[in-house]
Amino acid sequence: MKIRFILGLLMATLFLASCGGDDDKNVRVSVTPEAATIKVGASQTLTANVTGTSKTTVTWSVDEANGGAVTAAGVYTAPATAGTYHVRATSTEDKKKSAVATIMVAALDTAMVRVFHASPDAPKVNLLVDDAAVKSGLDFSESTGNLTLPAGNYKIAVEGVIPSGNQVVIGPVNLDLAANTDYDVIAVNTVGKIEPLVLSDTGKLSDSSKVRVRVAHLAAGAPEVIVFVTAPDADLAGATALGSFSFKGSLGPVEVPAGNYRIRVTLVNNTVVFDSGTVALAAGKDLLVGAIPNVGNGESPIRLAVLDGDTTAIIADKSIGADLRVVHDSANAPAVDVIVNNAMSAAIANLAFPMFTDYVNLPAATYNFKVTAAGTLTPAVIDANVPLANGSQYSLLAVGALQSIEPLLLTDNNRSVATEAKVRLVHGSTLAGNVDIYVLASGVSIANKTPAFANIPFKANTGYVSLAAGKYDVIITPAGQPSIVAIKATLDFMAGGVYTAVARDGVNLTTPLSVIGLDGLAD
Repeated sequence: MKIRFILGLLMATLFLASCGGDDDKNVRVSVTPEAATIKVGASQTLTANVTGTSKTTVTWSVDEANGGAVTAAGVYTAPATAGTYHVRATSTEDKKKSAVATIMVAALDTAMVRVFHASPDAPKVNLLVDDAAVKSGLDFSESTGNLTLPAGNYKIAVEGVIPSGNQVVIGPVNLDLAANTDYDVIAVNTVGKIEPLVLSDTGKLSDSSKVRVRVAHLAAGAPEVIVFVTAPDADLAGATALGSFSFKGSLGPVEVPAGNYRIRVTLVNNTVVFDSGTVALAAGKDLLVGAIPNVGNGESPIRLAVLDGDTTAIIADKSIGADLRVVHDSANAPAVDVIVNNAMSAAIANLAFPMFTDYVNLPAATYNFKVTAAGTLTPAVIDANVPLANGSQYSLLAVGALQSIEPLLLTDNNRSVATEAKVRLVHGSTLAGNVDIYVLASGVSIANKTPAFANIPFKANTGYVSLAAGKYDVIITPAGQPSIVAIKATLDFMAGGVYTAVARDGVNLTTPLSVIGLDGLAD
């Protein structure tokens, strides 16, 4: 009996001792604040409180992968993605004991910025935001598309891409971007007077079955005009105008049912200076339509730039047509006639190598061009269907030796840029093979120089290259053989000039080779 009593006493003692040990480690953890809401990328300081032990340190962690970061001091930095995240403080004394703070991460308040180049004689530009380039090489009638930025104040500048060294042409200006606002920053006026036009818009399309349209006058050289948006067959005499505006003015926004429309622009005396023809406006679109200077063919002073989010479409006057010139670059072919759409007489007669025509304006369409010996209708050494788009300019070259003569269609860009010469080089020589092209300051030796264009095949061209005004030696050699000069021409280029040089064979496929000079190089 006594033994049982003693054993019971010992067990009770052990039980009490055990309970006393648990009390010694009754660890509890809490976190302050238990919940918080912050923006993406922002920080929140958290404090952990540990009781029930003398060791009060914790380790911090984030439960979710890619859920942000937390320092050893409890400073949490939110990730770039909005959502709900959990930051945990765990006791270093008892890793089973922890507490969690729930962090709601909200998206930043943002603004949309779109930059549009509408300066008719300005070079390509770079967009700088807080001194960092966010868009490079933006050409006339191009936009950056929509750029989303957190609301706030930014330093914005537009930098001209100039051969002699880039130069800031607009700004820097401090632009305060408000939340939930769309901004169009538009470079307008000629390069000597270039300035920013900022249009802000807080509205949205209210009916997805309709189209929302704003219109802006971006052509410095055009006077006050009246804008009509009508059904395609509507008579202007009974039409209601959308409104009238002068340079830098804007109209709208208006919402119209989706469908086919016709946009006409008149002077205040009702003379029509622009007619779009039928234009389809699709449902759900939110458009900015800008009247920009016409730097191409035709007599209309403007074209329309339709900015639709990240895309831009250019609409020329419906009757502006296409300009086409023809170049005879077949060195052993006789003088030729050009017959259009199987006519019984030549549209172009007796064109001899290496001559070319002036631009001829044609209605936009696909044409059949036949090239025959002068004074004949058959046989055709070239028989080609060529599409000509409204508002475009083209050069149609007859290239190759007579036995393999073929057409080469080039799309021309005759926009003058005040800060540079635009130069295009075309490989039209059958004898030269693939070539290297050097463009050097006049008198500079070719030795140890790298070609500006390497291994250029027959019929290829350089595109339009920007050069500083001055005198240059254009040297063409067989590819990889700089010691053999096939063509050397010293050319004087002026700022604002547009130049095209076509490498050609000598008469009857002989040497020396030469060039056909077009545009500013034409004799």
